Amino acid sequence: MKTKLLIIGGVVAVVGFSVWDIAQGPDPYFAQVQVTRKAKNSAFRGGNESPLTEAQRPQFDSLKYFAPDKKYVVTAQYASLARLAPVAMRMTDRRTEPYTPWGRATFDLNGQRQQLTLFRKATDSTLFVPFTDASNGHETYGGGRYLDTAIPAAGATTIVLDFNRVYNPYCAYNNGYSCPVPPAENRLTAPIPAGEKSFHN
Repeated sequence: MKTKLLIIGGVVAVVGFSVWDIAQGPDPYFAQVQVTRKAKNSAFRGGNESPLTEAQRPQFDSLKYFAPDKKYVVTAQYASLARLAPVAMRMTDRRTEPYTPWGRATFDLNGQRQQLTLFRKATDSTLFVPFTDASNGHETYGGGRYLDTAIPAAGATTIVLDFNRVYNPYCAYNNGYSCPVPPAENRLTAPIPAGEKSFHN
């Protein structure tokens, strides 16, 4: 009986993905998001950089995600802050690490005005956006999530924030890691039902 239920569940899942693919059509954006997610699942199952413990890996199948939605690909107003000095960002183990406030993004989402500070670490080629939102502790990880985005060109006044690519900190999977804690200025009032969901739900 249990085997039959598993088989039925697998068929339903396959049909569900097929219906979703048909509804979305051949849009290359959606295809690329799915490719990225499948690659991350593969890396978590057997990659050397996987945050999962040896005990977790045999039971791991897939991370949980919201279906991609272009509503959450946001073109925000951008203001550079690159002349500011590094700040001490708190980590989950109470240490701090230096991050430079690089820019500020302002945008409307779900009828609410939102603002995020974008940070850069000295050795990084992208900007780092740690944030919390109203979905945390429900559908998403309670400690907040992260987003990476390209560094805008000098003089840029807009920046694209793709929340479909939001991911969890390693602390969401394994308490042995030390992770940046989203600062108070990056607490969004709106829920962001996009990107990665809670690992333990």
